[in-house]
Amino acid sequence: MEFSSGRARLRHARLAGDRRELYPHSLQFYQEPPAESVSLAEFESFAVDRLRLLKIVENLGVSYVRSGDMYKNKLEQELRKLKFPYRALAEDDYDARRKDHISHFILRLAYCQSEDLRRWFLQQEMDLFRYRFNELNDSLRQKFLEHVNLSFEAISEDLKNEWANDLCASTPGLSMIKVKEQMFYKVGLSDAVELFRARRVFIKDGFAYVPLKDIDAIVLNNYRTKLSKALALTARSLPSIQSDERLQPLLNHLSHSYVGPDYSVQKNTGKISLEHIDALSVKSFPLCMRQLHKALRENHHLRHGGRMQYGLFLKGIGLTLEQALEFWKKEFIRGKVDADKFDKGYAYSIRHNYGKEGKRTDYTPYSCMKIIMSNPPSQGDYHGCPFRHSDPELLKQKLQSYKVPLNGTTQILELVKGMHYQLACQKYFELTHDVDDIGLSLNHPNQYFAESQKLLSGGREVKKEPSHLGNSQQKSSGQESVNSNSTPTSSNTTADAELEGLEAYFAED
Repeated sequence: MEFSSGRARLRHARLAGDRRELYPHSLQFYQEPPAESVSLAEFESFAVDRLRLLKIVENLGVSYVRSGDMYKNKLEQELRKLKFPYRALAEDDYDARRKDHISHFILRLAYCQSEDLRRWFLQQEMDLFRYRFNELNDSLRQKFLEHVNLSFEAISEDLKNEWANDLCASTPGLSMIKVKEQMFYKVGLSDAVELFRARRVFIKDGFAYVPLKDIDAIVLNNYRTKLSKALALTARSLPSIQSDERLQPLLNHLSHSYVGPDYSVQKNTGKISLEHIDALSVKSFPLCMRQLHKALRENHHLRHGGRMQYGLFLKGIGLTLEQALEFWKKEFIRGKVDADKFDKGYAYSIRHNYGKEGKRTDYTPYSCMKIIMSNPPSQGDYHGCPFRHSDPELLKQKLQSYKVPLNGTTQILELVKGMHYQLACQKYFELTHDVDDIGLSLNHPNQYFAESQKLLSGGREVKKEPSHLGNSQQKSSGQESVNSNSTPTSSNTTADAELEGLEAYFAED
């Protein structure tokens, strides 16, 4: 993949009609990387849109049953809006297919850098592929199988009629009538392991006989294997990528980005009184900030990681520089730090966070992604995400001490066990605010605070309906999935917002 100027990009556009054979199908296994030049503008745009899409896929996958109409309708809407292929083999979607191809490889580069990132990327790409494959009709499925060299042998009608009773008995959901209507394929047992484990397939003489409706399990297993190997190989090539001074910072930023508003813009500057912070920490702070506030009040000190995470959060909710200096100084001098030491050792970093020192950068409050994925706390630290970094038993005790109901604590711990840390935080919000469904996804501690204040002041309405998260355990048994590190999910209401800092990054060039 190479970079090009805008003029070169226009030349590529004129040739698009001659290159449609590059993407004969909307669906692919992404075996061959892009060989064309890509402009920096396209690189940014494609990467941002696919990241939005994958985070929407994650959010919908936890909130809805993947085979349900609500899941399918919402995902198709997002595919349409972001201009990705949504109906495989449709005509005149060359640009969408090209975007799908290039954006996958960009994010593969960004998300191969750690085990957690690889696991998350693999899960979301698998879910996206599953949806798109299941939208194909029987004829298009067969064409796709031939395209990716998975042309399994279909058994004859005579053999199918001879084994009809066994096929019906061994394949859940198929009546005798449907058995006669379905095509069955002779598949090697090694390719049908998942179906065999679930006892969903007829086995004879070392082969599985799979109906077309279940061939997706075979295809998905094949895709998972190929993508896992590709991610591992890409990770090995990282040293050569890291030598590119322009590309590597962008890839790092992509893997730690979130979709949402910029909370460095302080809409409530000066409206928060220092006297109200204790009460606000109980009513409207997310658990990570409540934990930091409590530790600061008890110990009269926080280490650097805690000061950065909590200080920028307070800045985001509206504390002015003067208020911040007063707040931190009053608390620190109650401990082992005298006023002179505070002025010399700590005041500078507070002014720095507000853009008044050093490079004069107006620092942005940390997003959930940044808190979860970077700088884990060590002994004596209180920063980080409690759902990600706390021992489950200690987290349970903390939730109980904050009067979270036992059944709610159980739901939160189940989400944590599944590595859905932000959804655990969202459930904590719903339980502590006595709502069934907040109706949006929480991606940022300052978003949590803002939504809490709106709710408590009557400024927003919430859905009064059963929460999808409450059924997450029941739902998971009916879906094929693997655990994934729940990097922040995307709210559909904020999906059009730019990724934090990306535009600024390109503007600097």
